[in-house]
Amino acid sequence: MQKGIAAFCFGILLASSAMADTYYLDIARRPVNVTGSPVEAITINETTPGPTLHLREGEDVTIQVTNHLDKPTSIHWHGMLVPPAMDGVPGLNGFPGIAPGETFTYRFRTRQTGTYWYHAHSSSQEQAGNFGSIVITPKGGERVRSDRDYVVVLSDFTKEDPDAILSHLKMDDEFYNFHRLTVGDFFRKAREKGLAGAWNDSKMWNQMRMTPTDLSDVSGYTFLVNGRSPDQNWTGIFKPGERVRLRFINASAMTFFDVRIPGLKMTVVAADGQDVEPVTVDEFRFGNAETYDVIVQPEEDRAFTLVAEPIDRTGFALGTLATREGMKGDVPPHRPRALLTMADMGNMPGMDMDMGSMMAEMPDMDMSSGWAKAGTPEGDKALSYADLRYLGTQKDTRKPDQEVAVTLGGNMQRYIWTINGRKHEDAVPIRLAYGERVRLKFTNETMMAHPMHLHGMFVQLENGQPAAKMPNKHTVIVPPGQSVSVLLTADEAGQWAFHCHLMYHMLAGMMTSIEVAKPGEAVPPVASPSSTTPAGEHYHAH
Repeated sequence: MQKGIAAFCFGILLASSAMADTYYLDIARRPVNVTGSPVEAITINETTPGPTLHLREGEDVTIQVTNHLDKPTSIHWHGMLVPPAMDGVPGLNGFPGIAPGETFTYRFRTRQTGTYWYHAHSSSQEQAGNFGSIVITPKGGERVRSDRDYVVVLSDFTKEDPDAILSHLKMDDEFYNFHRLTVGDFFRKAREKGLAGAWNDSKMWNQMRMTPTDLSDVSGYTFLVNGRSPDQNWTGIFKPGERVRLRFINASAMTFFDVRIPGLKMTVVAADGQDVEPVTVDEFRFGNAETYDVIVQPEEDRAFTLVAEPIDRTGFALGTLATREGMKGDVPPHRPRALLTMADMGNMPGMDMDMGSMMAEMPDMDMSSGWAKAGTPEGDKALSYADLRYLGTQKDTRKPDQEVAVTLGGNMQRYIWTINGRKHEDAVPIRLAYGERVRLKFTNETMMAHPMHLHGMFVQLENGQPAAKMPNKHTVIVPPGQSVSVLLTADEAGQWAFHCHLMYHMLAGMMTSIEVAKPGEAVPPVASPSSTTPAGEHYHAH
């Protein structure tokens, strides 16, 4: 009863705060129970995830964040266009973080619409539960009609202390790799490729001190939908024939998900909060920090299972769409766990000169990407980046003034991750003139995919569409061993964090910043390149 009264009062608080354009977020540590036993986690307004902030386009927003932790905290408004000092990254733009016992007031006007989210940018607090969702409604109402509208936040929950996880990875990068190849795997490979082919394949991986099963750095997660485990069964109610909007947010720390709803087609209408031309698919893969809005229209009076499967196939995040509470759909079997191949290391240093000899030695070597194999059934449609087309016409279709190399690398044995050969503490910022049009070319020299996120601005993904139709993105997956490019109009002055959104990769060094000069100001010079400058380092040439 007390919980019901508290929830009712909190609902009134949210409603009144929305009318007053002021929102209150209290960050604290509290016990939560998602796996059968209480575990202390970070909560926002006593829940994890925190409450959904329902904002309006053009609203002057005031958000008061109070820190009840014993350590500094912060909130970053992921994908939102806000003044630099409101972006919420300690150490940038004069933002010091929020000290224990203090309240920080964020103020900004909403300049966009769509689905976004918020999370801590302090140490590993995001993994511990410091995150929530944002929905910004257009002034004239939603462009896409729906009868129901649900936010679907996917996350990876662990009982372990996040700082201990990072220590384990530093000690042994394969600490959580419980899926090493077995003798049985070797003989299965031998049946496919012959004994010599299987032997050569194993020898090659051993020589490189790598494993084709290393898809994810961390295992042992419980995967959640809106903070609920599969047994707790988050449920979205519908009536047959209704159009249901699902706002998927990947708020996990380290997990790529393959998402599907068996028995239902999904029509993707927005990516990273930005409207796209509708495209109908059976499933999609999305990385940490990406969002997709989809429309589904269930016609039958039954339960449909919302299935989000991590790429290492170690569990499910499960929810239900149903005509009434208590219903539950079938849970499909796990799809096969993919294995990495030579195609997943195409950009690794030294691979170009060795690839020819490897092909000669092993002509049956698999050159199709293992990371990309989602196990999509034949005849089903999986969303690809190439399918995304901006709805309307992009306002800036200029060709880039320059190309900036962004090389993603690292040392797995030491669990160090880098951008342009440097860890975060040694990073040289990328400095741009205001209004400059730039191509950022990502080259992934590692065997893991990296969801790269730029604060403060959207980029346009070069996905084969004409310039006027390239989709806006705030987070872009760069697959292992591949290159991806985006276009950026540097029209937001300030210091903007630029990093991999795999949390432990960011904490282990894969982060830098992009600094945009104010209008009319010269771009500050950067120290001249020297013989000690890592290959691929970018220095602005203005």
